[in-house]
This record gives sequence, C-alpha cells and structure tokens, in this order.
Amino acid sequence: MIEVKNLVKRYGDNTAVRGVSFTVEKGRIYGFLGPNGAGKSTTMNIITGCLAATEGEVTIGGYDIYEDPVEAKAMIGYLPEQPPLYMDMTPYEYLGFVGRAKGLRGDKLYKAVDSAVAKTGLTAYADRLIKNLSKGYKQRVGIAQAIIGDPEIIILDEPTVGLDPRQIIEIRELIRELGQDHTVILSSHILTEISAVCDYVIIIAKGRIVASDTLENLTKLYEGRNYVDLTARGDEDKIRRIIDSIPGAESAELDAGEMGRVHARIAMQKEVDIREDLFFRFADAKVPILSMDYEEVTLEKVFLELTGDHFDPGTFAAEEAEEAGGEVSAEEAPAEESVPAPEPAEKSAEPAKNGNDDDYTPLFGGNGT
Repeated sequence: MIEVKNLVKRYGDNTAVRGVSFTVEKGRIYGFLGPNGAGKSTTMNIITGCLAATEGEVTIGGYDIYEDPVEAKAMIGYLPEQPPLYMDMTPYEYLGFVGRAKGLRGDKLYKAVDSAVAKTGLTAYADRLIKNLSKGYKQRVGIAQAIIGDPEIIILDEPTVGLDPRQIIEIRELIRELGQDHTVILSSHILTEISAVCDYVIIIAKGRIVASDTLENLTKLYEGRNYVDLTARGDEDKIRRIIDSIPGAESAELDAGEMGRVHARIAMQKEVDIREDLFFRFADAKVPILSMDYEEVTLEKVFLELTGDHFDPGTFAAEEAEEAGGEVSAEEAPAEESVPAPEPAEKSAEPAKNGNDDDYTPLFGGNGT
C-alpha cells in the first residue's frame, strides 16, 4: 500500500529525516514509534503530501505522491497531531465540508457523514459546536474527518495526546475497529499504546529506522537475555572465577568499589535462571552476597536502548558534515576522553572442577559442577 524509499528531509542545517525506508502492507495496523523529535510527524507529513521531501520517493497504492498527488491522496485519511477543526462548526457541518472537499456529493456525502459520525461515536454530539466538545470528542471529530469517504489508508499522528485514561481506551478501541477495514498507521511515542493496538512496529530514532518487525519478533530478537545485578564483598578475581564456573552465565561486567565491595552485572539467556547457583557457590566460597537484583529485559527497555543516546557523537557530527558537503572541524568534533579501554577479562576455557583451582569448596548446597 505504501512504499517509502530513502526519505530525507532537511531544515537548513538540521536533518530531521535521514534515509528512511519502509513498506506498509494492506490490512494491518502499523505502529510508527519513536521519542519526541525522532522525525515521526515529519515522515507522516511527507507521506501524506503535506510536506515536500528533500530527497526520496513515496508511493501510495502505486501512485507517486508528487507526480500523481490527487490519486495518491485520495487513498489516504490523515489526522495530524493537531486536528484541523473549525471550532464554530458542528461535527455535522464540519464533516460535510470535509466530504465536499474530498469530492463527495448528494446521497454519497450524507451517507459518508452519517457513517463517520456513527463509527466515531459522535451521534449524540453531532449538533453541538466543536468548541464546546471535550478534547476527547474533538479528537473523535478529527478521526471522523480522516475516515470520511472510506479511504483505504488511515494515518493517525499521536491520536491520544492529552486525553484522559478513559478517552485513551476509547480511542484505542476505535483504532482497532478501523483496522478491521482499513490499513492504519499509528504514530506515537508511547510504547504501551503501540503494543496495545498494532500488528507491526517501525521504530525511528534521530531520523533513522532502527527496527522494523512484528511485536512478537522484536520481543524474541531483542529480549534474548536477562541480567543479574549482584554486589558481593571479596576479591574481584575470585568473584569472577566463581561467576565463570556457573553454567548459563554468558558474560559479566565487574566493578570494584569501596570497602572490598564488587558489583557484577551478569548476562544470562532468557530461559536460564542462575540466581540459585550464584547463591550456593558464593556461600560455599565464603564470599558474602550483599545484594542481588534480577532484571528481565522487556520491550520497554529494548525501546529505550534502540532510541537512547548511545550513538557516537563524533560519527554523528561527521555525517552532518558529509550531508552538508563539508568536513568536521576540530572545534565541531567532540573531544575524546583519554580514558584507557579496560582489557577484557579472559574466561577460562573450562570451568574449574575443584576448590584448589577456583576457590570453590562445596559446603552445604553446591555440587561443584
């Protein structure tokens, strides 16, 4: 239904969208997810023909949004982040105006207005002035103008912003219903909203697509590990040897602190729980555990990781300069910290099997394997 290729949008020296490409298939609800300022609204405005791209292509149902704008836009119903409402009209009057702007006349117009009013639950409020409606019902009027004329594609940009919990639930249910007969793209920065109504997720950060898949596949792909955060008092090398001897412990980051305390962040596969082994082996080695926390990697944490400020600022500055056709000056490039990289600890090829090698002496619970 929609194909976006290498979309770029620049505002002067600022690049809001950087080579975005994705495909939208018919009959699904897509979540376009990203933090504020990621480029979601800019991309939506370009797709709908409200904004011109600096570079790239957009086709809607096979029609180029720039070369065949009338045919392409006829397939789209769009709700911008700020609904384009005329406050001194009633919903009936406003939807009639929108329907006529879309080329509907006579019985087709009246039927389209009645259908949009019924689908969005506006029947009891259709004769009130829009300015007297609550924010939730104003949002419904905005959705009604998007669906009038029964377009094949409905694009909703942040449709629940500013709504109370009850209104949010009602709008989400309405979006699910629309997804039964339309292809829907829902733009949001709220992960729970996307996971509640969408079949497929496209995650954008800093103007780039960082993930694109079904929720189920994203969960399987990125939630492959869980973590144990452990603080113990003892020798750092001894603690590492104990952790390395435990089956299921994939890797560990150790940090020595004050008063002989060592913090360890231990990664393990999702289906493995090593907490019991950790307890017994540390106890048998007479290394006291001061605290232990279990962290399950959720889709929320995956989202934070994918969209967080974890990119290299030097690389980002270089890309900006390349796009502008110049080079990064010494003043523009961020200074590198002269901190030596820690040498990775070598994990023994085979776990030690006796107390003499790994300081592990079974006392009351471990089995030494």
